[in-house]
Amino acid sequence: MPADSSRLLNELRDRLPADTLLTDPESLAAHARDAAPFSAPGHPAVVALPRTAAQVEEVMRTAYHLGVPVVPQGARTGLAGAANAVDGCVVVSTVRMDRIAAIDPVNRLVRCEPGVVTKRLNDAVAEHGLSYPPDPASWETCTIGGNIATGAGGICCVKYGVTADYVLGLDVVLPDGRRMRTGRDTAKGVAGYDLTRLFVGSEGTLGVIVGATLALRPARPAPLALLAQFPSLAAAGHAVAALTGAGHLPSAVELLDRATSQAVAEYGHALLRPDSAATLIVESDAPDPAPDLAAMKALCEDAGADQVVAATTAEESQQIIEARRLVSPALGKYAAALGGRPTAFIEDVAVPPSELPKFVGTIEDIARHHRLRIFTLGHAGDGNLHPTVLFDESDPDEVHRARTAYDDIMAAGLALGGTTTGEHGIGTLKRDWLGRELDAVSLELHRGIKRLFDPKQLLNPGKVVEA
Repeated sequence: MPADSSRLLNELRDRLPADTLLTDPESLAAHARDAAPFSAPGHPAVVALPRTAAQVEEVMRTAYHLGVPVVPQGARTGLAGAANAVDGCVVVSTVRMDRIAAIDPVNRLVRCEPGVVTKRLNDAVAEHGLSYPPDPASWETCTIGGNIATGAGGICCVKYGVTADYVLGLDVVLPDGRRMRTGRDTAKGVAGYDLTRLFVGSEGTLGVIVGATLALRPARPAPLALLAQFPSLAAAGHAVAALTGAGHLPSAVELLDRATSQAVAEYGHALLRPDSAATLIVESDAPDPAPDLAAMKALCEDAGADQVVAATTAEESQQIIEARRLVSPALGKYAAALGGRPTAFIEDVAVPPSELPKFVGTIEDIARHHRLRIFTLGHAGDGNLHPTVLFDESDPDEVHRARTAYDDIMAAGLALGGTTTGEHGIGTLKRDWLGRELDAVSLELHRGIKRLFDPKQLLNPGKVVEA
């Protein structure tokens, strides 16, 4: 072990409980990366698992004094490489900081630590007749701290917004170990710069989140859902535009392209026809969802849907929503039949909703051009799609084609006025693309903010922007 690593470990052991630090090879390997493909991780020197904000401060002060990089982590479900270790770093995992400090039904807020699992938080506030609406796909395992760091979205954000819309205030430990509080507990407040929003989505590059105050909403009514299948992407796009234009506010509008619809149908979902060009899953949680759903069903039929199934009961709605949840196992079954070392590259790109049909069509063209299978699904109501490239990791040529297809998808999204990430973040995976999306002045301001918070460039170095 190098001398500087030995000194780091000795000083951390002097300041922290013995069970806080992990150095065995298995633990280091397990904490080396998140779930992103094409993002090579480094080798951490130690994993710290603090239980208190004071322990995080000790880690940060020690690492800062010794000039050792620190990489914050949550549940490592991220898909952009933002939680990947760098060589010789301290990984600070906040998963043990999982206390819900207070639920305040009168003021509709909750105070919690960053390691609280998102679904657990929602279940806890539900006992008070409240909800925490953000619902990332990994909400059964991802943590609040990770959601805040990446600016996570979810299925229901078309109606309820994203994580950033619910963060009232944060407790943050800065790279040098100082601790600060941002934001407020009030519904309104404009005192000073909005530092809370600056930390939300900063991917652990400006500070380590050790506490959060989050806004809550009344419990959501029981929803009803419909499933509509279309003979063309254009027809599905017209349906989405018609829903919006008529003033409807669905709680979910999910799109499955031709390849994804076929995969889910072949997996065994009874309602899906495998020959449809596109499938929409629309959900309403209006106080009386039945007439709302009936009106949206008529709009889908007017737009050209050749099959529409509208639920009348909670059980029927669950069957419809199951089509969206079956995407992952359906793609897994398809991948297992490919041979070699099949892997899925789940992408995240957003365009104006009006451009969705054109964008999905372009992705299908990209798939044909590169001789790849690309499954596109996502949140049609807000234009955020997740094209998923399946390829054989043991085939260098196919890996190259998959990576090139990814670049082509990013370029196509930007050309349509979109953004390279709607909810997964930049991390290392999209750092080069951020430079193409932002203008030169904006990029320099990003770098200046990073230097201000982290002058030694020790906190999650190499992620998002490099100073």
